Amino acid sequence: MLKIIVCVKAVPDPQKACEIKIDPKTKNLMRGDIPMVINQLDKNALEEALQLKETVGAKITVVSMGPPSAGNIVKECLALGADKGVLLSDQAFGGADAYATAFTLAKCIQKMGDFDVVLCGMASSDGATEWVGPEMAVFLDVPVVTMVHDILDARSSMWTIKTAHEDGYRLVQVELPAVLTVSRELNHPRALSFSGIIKAKKKEITQWGISDLSLSEDMVGLKGSPTIVTRMTTIESKRQVDILSGSREEKAEQLLQKLVDAGIV
Repeated sequence: MLKIIVCVKAVPDPQKACEIKIDPKTKNLMRGDIPMVINQLDKNALEEALQLKETVGAKITVVSMGPPSAGNIVKECLALGADKGVLLSDQAFGGADAYATAFTLAKCIQKMGDFDVVLCGMASSDGATEWVGPEMAVFLDVPVVTMVHDILDARSSMWTIKTAHEDGYRLVQVELPAVLTVSRELNHPRALSFSGIIKAKKKEITQWGISDLSLSEDMVGLKGSPTIVTRMTTIESKRQVDILSGSREEKAEQLLQKLVDAGIV
Protein backbone atom coordinates (compact mmCIF):
# COMPACT_ATOMS: atom_id res chain seq x y z
CA MET A 1 0.00 0.00 0.00
CA LEU A 2 1.34 3.40 -1.00
CA LYS A 3 2.30 5.91 1.66
CA ILE A 4 1.28 9.28 0.24
CA ILE A 5 1.92 12.65 1.82
CA VAL A 6 -0.02 15.63 0.50
CA CYS A 7 1.25 19.10 1.40
CA VAL A 8 -1.55 21.67 1.47
CA LYS A 9 -1.48 25.37 2.19
CA ALA A 10 -4.14 27.56 3.73
CA VAL A 11 -4.28 30.71 1.58
CA PRO A 12 -6.41 33.86 1.74
CA ASP A 13 -9.73 33.42 -0.05
CA PRO A 14 -9.12 34.73 -3.62
CA GLN A 15 -12.60 36.26 -3.56
CA LYS A 16 -11.40 38.53 -0.74
CA ALA A 17 -8.13 39.46 -2.47
CA CYS A 18 -8.97 43.15 -2.49
CA GLU A 19 -9.02 43.12 1.33
CA ILE A 20 -5.53 41.67 1.77
CA LYS A 21 -3.04 44.02 3.47
CA ILE A 22 0.72 43.88 3.79
CA ASP A 23 2.58 44.51 7.03
CA PRO A 24 4.74 47.61 6.33
CA LYS A 25 7.43 46.38 8.74
CA THR A 26 7.81 42.68 7.89
CA LYS A 27 6.49 42.95 4.29
CA ASN A 28 4.41 39.81 4.94
CA LEU A 29 0.75 39.30 4.11
CA MET A 30 -1.59 40.12 6.99
CA ARG A 31 -3.92 37.14 6.89
CA GLY A 32 -5.77 37.56 10.18
CA ASP A 33 -8.97 39.15 8.86
CA ILE A 34 -9.23 37.15 5.61
CA PRO A 35 -10.98 33.75 5.47
CA MET A 36 -8.55 30.94 4.66
CA VAL A 37 -9.20 28.26 2.05
CA ILE A 38 -7.24 25.34 0.60
CA ASN A 39 -4.86 26.42 -2.13
CA GLN A 40 -6.58 25.38 -5.36
CA LEU A 41 -3.67 23.41 -6.82
CA ASP A 42 -3.26 21.56 -3.54
CA LYS A 43 -6.84 20.38 -4.02
CA ASN A 44 -5.68 18.78 -7.26
CA ALA A 45 -2.82 17.11 -5.38
CA LEU A 46 -5.21 15.73 -2.77
CA GLU A 47 -7.67 14.56 -5.43
CA GLU A 48 -4.91 12.62 -7.18
CA ALA A 49 -3.94 10.99 -3.89
CA LEU A 50 -7.57 10.01 -3.31
CA GLN A 51 -7.82 8.50 -6.79
CA LEU A 52 -4.63 6.51 -6.20
CA LYS A 53 -6.10 5.29 -2.92
CA GLU A 54 -9.16 4.05 -4.79
CA THR A 55 -7.24 2.35 -7.61
CA VAL A 56 -4.03 0.94 -6.13
CA GLY A 57 -4.49 1.42 -2.37
CA ALA A 58 -2.85 4.12 -0.28
CA LYS A 59 -2.56 5.69 3.15
CA ILE A 60 -2.86 9.49 2.84
CA THR A 61 -1.40 11.93 5.35
CA VAL A 62 -2.03 15.65 4.86
CA VAL A 63 0.60 18.11 6.10
CA SER A 64 0.02 21.84 6.43
CA MET A 65 2.07 24.65 7.97
CA GLY A 66 0.22 27.68 9.25
CA PRO A 67 -1.60 29.31 12.17
CA PRO A 68 -3.97 27.27 14.34
CA SER A 69 -6.86 28.29 12.05
CA ALA A 70 -5.20 26.24 9.29
CA GLY A 71 -6.40 23.22 11.24
CA ASN A 72 -9.78 23.76 9.59
CA ILE A 73 -8.11 23.21 6.23
CA VAL A 74 -6.62 19.95 7.45
CA LYS A 75 -10.05 18.88 8.73
CA GLU A 76 -11.53 19.58 5.30
CA CYS A 77 -8.90 17.33 3.71
CA LEU A 78 -9.78 14.57 6.16
CA ALA A 79 -13.45 15.00 5.28
CA LEU A 80 -12.56 14.60 1.61
CA GLY A 81 -10.92 11.25 2.33
CA ALA A 82 -7.39 11.70 3.73
CA ASP A 83 -6.52 9.34 6.61
CA LYS A 84 -4.39 11.50 8.90
CA GLY A 85 -3.46 15.14 9.27
CA VAL A 86 -0.41 16.97 10.61
CA LEU A 87 -0.52 20.70 11.36
CA LEU A 88 2.78 22.52 11.80
CA SER A 89 1.85 25.54 13.88
CA ASP A 90 4.27 27.68 15.86
CA GLN A 91 4.97 31.41 15.98
CA ALA A 92 8.56 30.58 15.04
CA PHE A 93 7.32 29.28 11.66
CA GLY A 94 5.71 32.64 10.78
CA GLY A 95 7.03 34.71 7.89
CA ALA A 96 8.75 31.79 6.16
CA ASP A 97 9.76 32.20 2.53
CA ALA A 98 9.74 29.29 0.07
CA TYR A 99 13.13 28.02 1.29
CA ALA A 100 12.21 27.99 4.99
CA THR A 101 8.79 26.51 4.20
CA ALA A 102 10.32 23.67 2.18
CA PHE A 103 12.91 23.05 4.89
CA THR A 104 10.29 22.85 7.65
CA LEU A 105 7.98 20.60 5.64
CA ALA A 106 10.90 18.31 4.79
CA LYS A 107 11.88 18.01 8.45
CA CYS A 108 8.28 17.12 9.28
CA ILE A 109 8.18 14.44 6.58
CA GLN A 110 11.49 12.99 7.78
CA LYS A 111 10.08 12.79 11.31
CA MET A 112 7.03 10.94 9.97
CA GLY A 113 9.20 8.17 8.51
CA ASP A 114 9.17 6.34 5.19
CA PHE A 115 7.00 7.55 2.32
CA ASP A 116 6.47 6.70 -1.33
CA VAL A 117 5.39 9.99 -2.83
CA VAL A 118 4.83 13.58 -1.77
CA LEU A 119 2.18 15.46 -3.74
CA CYS A 120 1.66 19.21 -3.70
CA GLY A 121 0.40 21.95 -5.97
CA MET A 122 3.01 23.40 -8.31
CA ALA A 123 2.37 26.86 -6.81
CA SER A 124 0.28 28.67 -4.22
CA SER A 125 -2.15 31.44 -5.06
CA ASP A 126 -0.56 33.83 -2.54
CA GLY A 127 3.08 33.18 -3.46
CA ALA A 128 3.29 31.49 -6.87
CA THR A 129 7.07 30.89 -6.62
CA GLU A 130 6.85 27.21 -7.70
CA TRP A 131 9.93 26.61 -5.53
CA VAL A 132 8.61 24.78 -2.46
CA GLY A 133 8.17 21.37 -4.12
CA PRO A 134 11.61 21.23 -5.79
CA GLU A 135 13.38 22.61 -2.70
CA MET A 136 11.58 20.09 -0.50
CA ALA A 137 12.81 17.30 -2.80
CA VAL A 138 16.39 18.53 -2.37
CA PHE A 139 16.08 18.49 1.42
CA LEU A 140 14.57 14.99 1.26
CA ASP A 141 17.22 13.85 -1.25
CA VAL A 142 14.64 12.40 -3.67
CA PRO A 143 13.83 13.13 -7.33
CA VAL A 144 11.16 15.68 -8.25
CA VAL A 145 8.80 15.94 -11.23
CA THR A 146 7.11 19.30 -11.68
CA MET A 147 3.96 20.42 -13.51
CA VAL A 148 2.46 16.93 -13.52
CA HIS A 149 -0.32 16.76 -16.11
CA ASP A 150 -1.20 13.07 -15.83
CA ILE A 151 0.01 9.95 -14.00
CA LEU A 152 -0.08 7.23 -16.66
CA ASP A 153 1.24 4.26 -14.71
CA ALA A 154 1.52 3.96 -10.92
CA ARG A 155 1.44 0.16 -10.59
CA SER A 156 5.08 -0.26 -9.56
CA SER A 157 7.87 1.72 -7.96
CA MET A 158 8.69 3.21 -11.38
CA TRP A 159 5.95 5.67 -12.35
CA THR A 160 5.28 6.99 -15.84
CA ILE A 161 4.15 10.61 -15.81
CA LYS A 162 3.09 13.21 -18.36
CA THR A 163 4.16 16.76 -17.54
CA ALA A 164 3.47 20.12 -19.13
CA HIS A 165 6.37 21.45 -21.20
CA GLU A 166 6.22 24.74 -23.11
CA ASP A 167 3.62 24.21 -25.90
CA GLY A 168 3.45 20.44 -25.48
CA TYR A 169 4.25 17.76 -22.92
CA ARG A 170 6.97 15.28 -22.00
CA LEU A 171 6.86 11.70 -20.72
CA VAL A 172 8.92 11.03 -17.62
CA GLN A 173 9.73 7.90 -15.66
CA VAL A 174 10.60 8.42 -12.01
CA GLU A 175 11.49 5.91 -9.32
CA LEU A 176 9.85 6.29 -5.92
CA PRO A 177 10.20 7.84 -3.42
CA ALA A 178 9.71 11.15 -5.17
CA VAL A 179 8.07 14.57 -4.95
CA LEU A 180 5.47 15.53 -7.56
CA THR A 181 4.09 19.04 -8.07
CA VAL A 182 0.80 19.01 -9.94
CA SER A 183 -1.06 21.25 -12.38
CA ARG A 184 -4.79 21.96 -12.50
CA GLU A 185 -5.13 19.83 -15.67
CA LEU A 186 -4.41 16.68 -13.65
CA ASN A 187 -7.98 16.18 -12.43
CA HIS A 188 -11.18 17.76 -11.14
CA PRO A 189 -11.27 17.91 -7.32
CA ARG A 190 -14.32 16.36 -5.69
CA ALA A 191 -16.74 18.20 -3.43
CA LEU A 192 -17.29 17.61 0.27
CA SER A 193 -19.92 15.08 1.27
CA PHE A 194 -21.94 14.89 4.46
CA SER A 195 -20.72 11.35 5.14
CA GLY A 196 -17.12 12.51 4.71
CA ILE A 197 -17.61 15.28 7.26
CA ILE A 198 -19.03 12.78 9.77
CA LYS A 199 -16.15 10.32 9.24
CA ALA A 200 -13.56 13.11 9.62
CA LYS A 201 -14.59 13.63 13.26
CA LYS A 202 -12.95 10.29 14.14
CA LYS A 203 -9.72 11.00 12.25
CA GLU A 204 -6.52 12.17 13.90
CA ILE A 205 -4.86 15.58 13.56
CA THR A 206 -1.39 15.87 15.08
CA GLN A 207 0.00 19.34 15.84
CA TRP A 208 3.75 19.88 15.95
CA GLY A 209 5.78 22.94 16.85
CA ILE A 210 9.42 23.83 16.52
CA SER A 211 10.49 21.68 19.49
CA ASP A 212 8.80 18.61 18.01
CA LEU A 213 11.00 18.94 14.91
CA SER A 214 14.15 19.56 17.03
CA LEU A 215 14.89 22.80 15.19
CA SER A 216 16.21 26.15 16.36
CA GLU A 217 14.40 29.44 15.65
CA ASP A 218 17.16 30.71 13.36
CA MET A 219 16.49 27.80 10.97
CA VAL A 220 12.78 28.41 10.33
CA GLY A 221 10.25 31.16 9.74
CA LEU A 222 11.37 34.71 9.08
CA LYS A 223 14.76 34.17 10.73
CA GLY A 224 15.50 31.17 8.54
CA SER A 225 14.40 32.84 5.30
CA PRO A 226 17.19 34.06 2.99
CA THR A 227 14.68 36.04 0.92
CA ILE A 228 14.53 39.68 2.08
CA VAL A 229 11.95 42.16 0.83
CA THR A 230 13.64 45.55 1.04
CA ARG A 231 11.09 47.76 -0.65
CA MET A 232 7.55 47.60 -2.02
CA THR A 233 5.91 50.01 -4.45
CA THR A 234 2.46 50.33 -5.93
CA ILE A 235 2.26 50.04 -9.70
CA GLU A 236 -0.06 52.58 -11.27
CA SER A 237 -2.01 51.29 -14.23
CA LYS A 238 -3.11 53.97 -16.68
CA ARG A 239 -4.98 53.66 -19.94
CA GLN A 240 -5.54 56.23 -22.65
CA VAL A 241 -8.92 56.22 -24.35
CA ASP A 242 -9.68 57.81 -27.71
CA ILE A 243 -13.32 58.47 -28.55
CA LEU A 244 -14.04 58.04 -32.25
CA SER A 245 -16.68 60.27 -33.83
CA GLY A 246 -18.50 60.36 -37.12
CA SER A 247 -20.50 57.82 -39.07
CA ARG A 248 -19.97 54.08 -38.77
CA GLU A 249 -17.82 54.08 -41.90
CA GLU A 250 -15.75 57.05 -40.66
CA LYS A 251 -15.22 55.39 -37.28
CA ALA A 252 -14.09 52.18 -38.98
CA GLU A 253 -11.63 54.14 -41.14
CA GLN A 254 -10.26 55.99 -38.10
CA LEU A 255 -9.88 52.74 -36.16
CA LEU A 256 -8.09 51.06 -39.06
CA GLN A 257 -5.69 53.99 -39.40
CA LYS A 258 -4.88 53.89 -35.67
CA LEU A 259 -4.15 50.15 -35.91
CA VAL A 260 -1.87 50.78 -38.89
CA ASP A 261 -0.07 53.60 -37.08
CA ALA A 262 0.44 51.32 -34.06
CA GLY A 263 1.92 48.61 -36.28
CA ILE A 264 -0.81 46.11 -35.39
CA VAL A 265 -2.00 45.69 -38.98
